[in-house]
Amino acid sequence: MYHVIQAKNSAQIGFYSSFEEQLNHSHPLYILANRIDWNVFEEAFKKHYSATQGKPGKPIRLMVSLLILKQLRNLSDESVVGQWAENAYYQYFGGEKLFSVKPPCVPTELVEFRKRIGEAGSELILKSIRINGKDADDDNLSGDTTVQEKISPIQPMISCTKDNCKMSGHRPKRKGGTKTEL
Repeated sequence: MYHVIQAKNSAQIGFYSSFEEQLNHSHPLYILANRIDWNVFEEAFKKHYSATQGKPGKPIRLMVSLLILKQLRNLSDESVVGQWAENAYYQYFGGEKLFSVKPPCVPTELVEFRKRIGEAGSELILKSIRINGKDADDDNLSGDTTVQEKISPIQPMISCTKDNCKMSGHRPKRKGGTKTEL
């Protein structure tokens, strides 16, 4: 006998749930993603793209969202691109409908996008952060642009722990001076 099992509660998360349904709707980035009028950026920046020439650019919402996340989280271009591939909220904020483990772009594309939109475009993005961050009533949604994280070749060694040493190629030593097995 075959029968369809009906979910008793629409809030249940299952295998067939949509990406959006699996996220916490009270998360600050989820809230902010739904408060920002993304069409403002589409209209303001589409003039910088050609419909007929060259390789198609990355979606404007994606690039704007990466710049917003970079400011909100005080990250470098490299870090925001790397974290995007690991964070479902970043991806939802960027307009994705499905989770992806691939980076959305290479960090230099953010540099090119900033050049493309210019100072006026950057100001429009920062204005949106101030307006929507204030409306969201969340301290985490205010951008601090004074200091940016910088990637250093020494950084992986400094942050080496038992869990991640194997990835960095460094192994912790025992008290006797011999290497430990992980």
